[in-house]
Amino acid sequence: MPASTTIEIVGIKQTINGLRKIDPQLQKDFKADATAIAQPAINAGKAVYDRVPISNFAKDWNNKTATGTRRIKGFNIDKAKGGVKMRFDTRRNAVGVILIEQKDQAAAIFEQAGRKNPGSRLDNSLRIAGYPVSAGRTRLIGKAVYKARRGIEAEMTKMIAKTMRDVQREF
Repeated sequence: MPASTTIEIVGIKQTINGLRKIDPQLQKDFKADATAIAQPAINAGKAVYDRVPISNFAKDWNNKTATGTRRIKGFNIDKAKGGVKMRFDTRRNAVGVILIEQKDQAAAIFEQAGRKNPGSRLDNSLRIAGYPVSAGRTRLIGKAVYKARRGIEAEMTKMIAKTMRDVQREF
């Protein structure tokens, strides 16, 4: 499961879904504009990955599951940066609409390590290395995206209002 953080703007889900009903091209244009507006948060999420968290984290490891053992690639800075992606989730039960996620498996594990089992060996090692995690938060990406949040919300609100005016003019 990827590590993610969300930016919530009231009305955006309905706007995106409504645009698809009116004209699919309007929805595509809207998503392209929203992606451009969210780029500072994506860049902030990528910038936090500047070193390997702890020495052994760069090595591949095995994860024992109920169905067997699977190999997990070690932490790689370039892959961690490349794993920061944005996607839209306009499902009815979605928590957020614009999700900035960490798709790289090792980086997502790093972000989430210790949340379920605080005090585990991995959690303690990461805390000692200066990567604490608080309940309900990720280690790095959430903080970075949250700092860029206000500017994005302001620009998104302006874009939603403009899109709504444009659609009303069409009718």
